[in-house]
Amino acid sequence: MAKFDKITSRKNTFAIKYDLAEARNKPADVISLWVADMDFPTAPCILKAIKKQAHHGIFGYSRPDKRYYDAVENWFRQRHNFELQKEWIVNTPGVVFAIAAAIRAFTKEGEGVLIQKPVYYPFFNTIKALNRRVVNNPLFLRNGHYEIDFEDFEKKIVEENVKLFVFCSPHNPGGRVWTKTELERLSEICLKHNVLVVSDEIHSDITFGEHHHTVYASLSEKAAQNSIICTSPSKTFNLAGLQFSNIIIPNPKIRLAVKKEIECTGYDEPNVMGIVAAIAAYSEGEKWFEEAKSYIQKNMEFTKHFLKEKLPKVQVMDSEGTYLLWLDFSALGLSDSEIDDIIVKKAKVWLDRGTMFGEEGEYFQRINVATPRPILEKALDRIAMAFQEK
Repeated sequence: MAKFDKITSRKNTFAIKYDLAEARNKPADVISLWVADMDFPTAPCILKAIKKQAHHGIFGYSRPDKRYYDAVENWFRQRHNFELQKEWIVNTPGVVFAIAAAIRAFTKEGEGVLIQKPVYYPFFNTIKALNRRVVNNPLFLRNGHYEIDFEDFEKKIVEENVKLFVFCSPHNPGGRVWTKTELERLSEICLKHNVLVVSDEIHSDITFGEHHHTVYASLSEKAAQNSIICTSPSKTFNLAGLQFSNIIIPNPKIRLAVKKEIECTGYDEPNVMGIVAAIAAYSEGEKWFEEAKSYIQKNMEFTKHFLKEKLPKVQVMDSEGTYLLWLDFSALGLSDSEIDDIIVKKAKVWLDRGTMFGEEGEYFQRINVATPRPILEKALDRIAMAFQEK
């Protein structure tokens, strides 16, 4: 575990997490625990594969081959008990890129796209940018975690004539790993009303304890034929900058429609380093990932205990998955703006403000704990001191 304690400077490496602080009106010495990437170097096997490719010296147009498809198929079979076929996989630079393609392919301008706030903000930003309407089925808090209002979910589909649902599974920012029962009910409603499901499963490998991710397409053949499953090695292995995702689309008609929209963007061959990294990650990276996940889980527990002792009014939502924690500051009796100002300007810590994820995120802050413990401790100390001085 000691290797994950090592601090690797990311300053002047083009990292938006660090090098854009002042450009986004944050203090120059702010501690950045916001955007969802890790502060750990990726697995040695991945670095070795990338270095080998770099030494080859030719960076021409590239396409994945059997090595890639075999690696992805084996990973999903072994970790998620999900059998997929290589023909189902469409490569894109990222999950949001794929979601945008799906929205363009299956909705028209002015039509509604269903989401569940608070949720990953590119969902609604993309919907708005494409001149579609955001239809919200708000999640509700019960027993310390988010649940789905299924009655409202179906009501919104009918009233707003919804034909596309963008789903976050596991949930970001709340960390819910949806149960198979919950997913089956969603599927039943969506099939009943002919609503296509775009399931963002980018955090699917990062689950804890008894909580296990269910690939939406594994629910049934009907669910598989009515879904687009968005996955990537980027969260699991900290490879976001390589711009490479595996979008799984079992239905050939849906897959063709998405491919046509991707072609309209001018995107074609994926980044060769993304291909090489994905093969190494899925083939040889499991041991590193399990070690990283264990370290992250300990960071989560540390954060919970720290806040319980130093800032007991701040409630930490139990995270069943992802490396993100959703912190509720509402009991402090401060406005949302006051909370954010204290964290950013006084504590000099950069978290994601809850309202970025929708109005339901008021009084919340999202913290990324996939960072060396010394950085996490320093940030939490700063936050505790800033609020105690208030």
